[in-house]
Amino acid sequence: MTTLPTILMSDTMTIASLLSGVSIVMLLALTAVWLNNYRTFRTPLVLGLVAFGAVLLVENGVSLYYFFTMRSLYAMDPGVQQVIAAMRAFQAVALVFLTYVTMK
Repeated sequence: MTTLPTILMSDTMTIASLLSGVSIVMLLALTAVWLNNYRTFRTPLVLGLVAFGAVLLVENGVSLYYFFTMRSLYAMDPGVQQVIAAMRAFQAVALVFLTYVTMK
């Protein structure tokens, strides 16, 4: 039988997983824009943005993979789940701002 804390912990990791997925979508859009800008302007700053986007894409992809394959590891400590979800939320908010100013 599933207890209430187990259900809540699962919900926290589901939220973290969704935030990683949203971040991946925004990073794909940002990296595509930056790559197009690099092809046009060939500046080191824009190349740095492309690298930044690529690294964060890999990081979010690996995180998403581990959220699905190592869910039982995260389920051991609800505090860890809350911190992971909070960090994913902070990253998503930062990417929302970055996506907004880039697409504008």
